[in-house]
Amino acid sequence: MKAVVCEAWGLPDTLKVKELQDPQPGPGQVVIEVQAAGVNFPDVLIVQGKYQFKPELPFVPGSEVSGVIRAIAVDVTTFKVGDKVIAFTSTGGFGQQLLAPVQALIPMPPGMDFDTAAAITLTYGTSYHAIVDRAKLKNGENMLILGAAGGVGLAAIEIGKALGARIIACASSEEKLAVCRQHGADVLINYSREDWREAVKAATGGKGVDVVYDPVGGDYAEPAFRSIAWGGRYLVVGFANGEIPKLPLNLTLLKGASLVGVFWGEFTKRDPKGNMGNMRQLLQWLQEGKIKPRISARYALNDAPQALNDMAARRVTGKIVVLPQKQR
Repeated sequence: MKAVVCEAWGLPDTLKVKELQDPQPGPGQVVIEVQAAGVNFPDVLIVQGKYQFKPELPFVPGSEVSGVIRAIAVDVTTFKVGDKVIAFTSTGGFGQQLLAPVQALIPMPPGMDFDTAAAITLTYGTSYHAIVDRAKLKNGENMLILGAAGGVGLAAIEIGKALGARIIACASSEEKLAVCRQHGADVLINYSREDWREAVKAATGGKGVDVVYDPVGGDYAEPAFRSIAWGGRYLVVGFANGEIPKLPLNLTLLKGASLVGVFWGEFTKRDPKGNMGNMRQLLQWLQEGKIKPRISARYALNDAPQALNDMAARRVTGKIVVLPQKQR
């Protein structure tokens, strides 16, 4: 099989497509013929050795896939060869075949396409865990989303709307804000062109927002926290800006507010049953049309480094996927 291989920490352009031996399933494992693999910002950091999780070199990047089971271990009884599945693993996604533990599999609902199936686990799983489990967002509350046109941002918009919240979306261009509106955002704020704190204040009648969803970090963090309402919850989701901010802790006192960490990957390990319950709800919402992943670009296997570069340069809206069976 062919796969994208990371042999040394570095920028995406250092990745190589190589011929690897086909994997064989051990106890409790299956081999998936990967049809689509989601691309996520953590993938950019992982290949550089800058993420919380640091795999042993060499490795195949990519963590969320959809595909068809081509082989199973003799002790696997809950799935069979030919089943269409979704899987979330730590590595291995940017390859034509993936070895996965059976507990990482989710059956693909009938009628779902592979691209959509590969775009739902990390972004929607992260956003659901953040908004429902951690922030406990309520019907009628205001939620401010930074970087709202990205994968987790659009997922947060849709999940917030499904829960009955009012969504204030912030993004860096009018084109990105137009995408946010298509996914249900109620208020659009371009934080590259206006005093966006004043815009948030005006949008909430001076009250502030009940929840801040922040996957960006950097210079946006403190102004966003200063825009929070009494008793608000600030979700620390990630640092796409590249800078980990430092917040004055007196703000939490003055606002009676909470800083809430969101680490979905660790949550899936510590509470796999809870995560599966969340995924079932998301798949139900998908079938009901309440959420719909936006696939803005598709890349052949050879172009996986370009996909990561586009992600790093923030040229992506929604989700992008690599198609391992396609080569240029």
